[in-house]
Amino acid sequence: AWRVLQVGGSELDAVERGCGQCEIDQCDGSVGYGGSPDESGETTLDAMIMDGNTMEVGAVADLRHVKNAIGVARKVIEYTKHTLLVGESASLFAVRMGFPYEDLTTQKSLLVYSEWLNQSCQPNYWKNVVPDSSKSCGPYKRPEKVTYKEEQTISQRSVHNHDTIGMVVIGGSGTVASGTSTNGAVHKIPGRVGDSPIAGAGSYADSTAGGAAATGDGDIMMRFLPSYQAVEYMRMGTDPTVACQKVISRIQKYAPKFFGAVICANTTGSYGAACNKIPGFTQFHFMVSSPLLSQPTEQVVDCI
Repeated sequence: AWRVLQVGGSELDAVERGCGQCEIDQCDGSVGYGGSPDESGETTLDAMIMDGNTMEVGAVADLRHVKNAIGVARKVIEYTKHTLLVGESASLFAVRMGFPYEDLTTQKSLLVYSEWLNQSCQPNYWKNVVPDSSKSCGPYKRPEKVTYKEEQTISQRSVHNHDTIGMVVIGGSGTVASGTSTNGAVHKIPGRVGDSPIAGAGSYADSTAGGAAATGDGDIMMRFLPSYQAVEYMRMGTDPTVACQKVISRIQKYAPKFFGAVICANTTGSYGAACNKIPGFTQFHFMVSSPLLSQPTEQVVDCI
């Protein structure tokens, strides 16, 4: 992404290239093809890209059989009047835009899927169903008589079972762009869409204020539009680090055990991040490139 800016590419070009490289590299197994199989063993992709000058957003969710999700999201801005395309129809759009139709499954994702089946489909994202989703595989259905019980699922899920590449780019003139790409939560219920492709949740960019991007438990985080909220805090003059912390604190009140982090950058080039402290996740690492740094540098913040 940084190289794209240095050779005169736009902020959107930088976001698309940076996130797209992660799709190719299958970053962390949680971005791009061959990772995070859903309950049926298929890998599907979510991505978005946002132009902070025009406030245009392009996004795809539940994208199947196309590897370059962030690239397809960019085409939604360039060739449609829409914001979000989903599912098989998004794949058909991608093919019309020239993207190859490919299998996103790999030997690794099939292995993850088969191991999950052998562990009685644990963990999963169902609740209040029969048969008991904490002990057996489906197909599940709703019981005749519903008795609700609180699910304490954070402890049984690895904090590394889902993640996102989130990126904020501030151009030399203060122009802001942002984007995300992910293959979502592993073993998700087919059709599930997380925070990543939702404007204001997965990321947000506004060239009059700044940009933000989120990662973590999207099902919880998307309810709070954390990226939009962080940008609004920065618009009011809040330091990027404090803006990120305030966003995390808001979510903590309702979901103290959620796994998540937010990065924030304002138009002057100041940046920061914050994360929610839970067992196994006490620090958040993120990368920064800037004219003040000789090379991309890893930054670390302690979770709150």
